[in-house]
Amino acid sequence: MQITDQQTNQPRLSRSSHILFIVATLLYWCSMYTYVPILSPYLESIDFSYAMIGVVLGSYGLMQLLIRFPIGLSSDWLRRRKPFMALGFVTSAVGCLMFVLFQDIIGVTAARAMTGIAASTWVAFSVLYASYFTAESATKAMGAISVVTVSGQLIGMGISGIAADLWGWSSTFWLGAGCALLGGSLIFFVFEPKGGTSRAPIRFKDLASVTKSRVLLRVSTLSVLAHGVLFITMFGFTPSYAVSIGANKLELSLLVFAFMIPHAAAAWLSGGKLAPRYGPWRTAITGFIISGLCTLSIPFVPMLWLLYVTQALNGFAQGLHMPLLMGLSIQSVQPDKRATAMGFYQAVYSAGMFSGPFVAGWLNESFGLRGGFVFGFILAAIAAILIKRWGLSSESMEN
Repeated sequence: MQITDQQTNQPRLSRSSHILFIVATLLYWCSMYTYVPILSPYLESIDFSYAMIGVVLGSYGLMQLLIRFPIGLSSDWLRRRKPFMALGFVTSAVGCLMFVLFQDIIGVTAARAMTGIAASTWVAFSVLYASYFTAESATKAMGAISVVTVSGQLIGMGISGIAADLWGWSSTFWLGAGCALLGGSLIFFVFEPKGGTSRAPIRFKDLASVTKSRVLLRVSTLSVLAHGVLFITMFGFTPSYAVSIGANKLELSLLVFAFMIPHAAAAWLSGGKLAPRYGPWRTAITGFIISGLCTLSIPFVPMLWLLYVTQALNGFAQGLHMPLLMGLSIQSVQPDKRATAMGFYQAVYSAGMFSGPFVAGWLNESFGLRGGFVFGFILAAIAAILIKRWGLSSESMEN
């Protein structure tokens, strides 16, 4: 139900409309993360080599690298969000069902690529939700939707190991498909303002102008490295290592909670508490240094409880720099071009989601799981070195 605010003349939605959108968004993220913690152990169980697993995991980021920005362009040109949100649910469900149907490298890679298409539609969700608020409240809206994102991922990943333990590997894919179908059915009732949002379509000349921003290019580079580490560790091969030292399917869920809860807490503390006090770049470099050391420690941890501890630290550390990089990506960009800058930023960091697990998979094939985690440490170290070289303040980054 839409209510018009008489002072701002902006659409003001009823509580039930907000709840409907949030529930749909939770189901969207749940559908794509119910199987993430068990994916690499599952692929090992059907005799995939580490190199093959790297190809499968990397296809998710590769697809986003290719189509995330075109989807944003198309959505802006059409001034419609719901059709692209529906596409996200459909492709997520199809990807889950393909995991059930296929166990060969081509079929499984296509399934993961299909879920990459689903993830690429996230821009439509975030832009539609922002349209429910006044321009002055856009930052608050993005903060709220970020909490929903992490919550959906946590719920999906949290039930992954439990479901696999009770009903087998394939149950996680069925759960993902069910969440996608349920969320897709709710999309028909989600409110979209008539005529779309007031956001102007992205133009190629805007893209050319924003990419001249040295800060945006540098922050995007750091985000490629950050996502490379994330998709090598918790979203990649850390569950495989946990299984190698004796973790069962249920204990994989505990590993998820150990990583994700501190990750969410750090994301909240980083922008609101730590960055204002210590500066965004000091906070970011601290996150990269700790995450690099924790990633390097993974293959040397002999006991599961100790792995939980290191990954709690790793989750917290990665939560320090992730939200800061997103905010810094648009900080020095003119307000009317910030949507374009964010689209560019999100498309670029997909390269890390692809290259991180892809390269780690081949290294793991040659050197065991240790090779991939050492590579993750190197990525984090490079990020820390770059921040140190470029300077630890936003002012020096612009020079």
